[in-house]
Amino acid sequence: MASPRAVTILALSVALGLFFVFMGTIKLTPRLSKDAYSEMKRAYKSYAKALPGLKKIGISSVLLRKIIGSLEVGCGVVLTLVPGRPKDVANFLLLLVMLAVLFFHQLVGDPLKRYAHALVFGILLTCRLLIARQSDDRPEREDSREEQHINDQERNKVKQS
Repeated sequence: MASPRAVTILALSVALGLFFVFMGTIKLTPRLSKDAYSEMKRAYKSYAKALPGLKKIGISSVLLRKIIGSLEVGCGVVLTLVPGRPKDVANFLLLLVMLAVLFFHQLVGDPLKRYAHALVFGILLTCRLLIARQSDDRPEREDSREEQHINDQERNKVKQS
């Protein structure tokens, strides 16, 4: 039977992966929702205006939106379908994207309700990463520490006699 840790990681991976595939697709194409796509275009134009340094290095609002959308779709697919270590890398990349999105929202002065989703999903990504990076053999380490402590006590007894 699967451990609760494994079930939690799997559930978070699938849920977060599907969410980011959906959100990334909205940033890339109007096929899912024309209104949401238009809103994304408008938002990324304001982000690009607030960061004139992007324009200097050749990153337009369209390119920024497509980069972030592609990262979200790619990392979402990895979180959903690919087993092992690549999930942690995708999780970390998405966490960086969420931090960038929070920065953009703060930069343009958006109210909390406009970026609350980024906060929530950033927290979920952090939780998933922390749970995934926990060692499975933690109880064994504690047992070996106890054994080491007992062995040290026995050595001290031998030295004292």
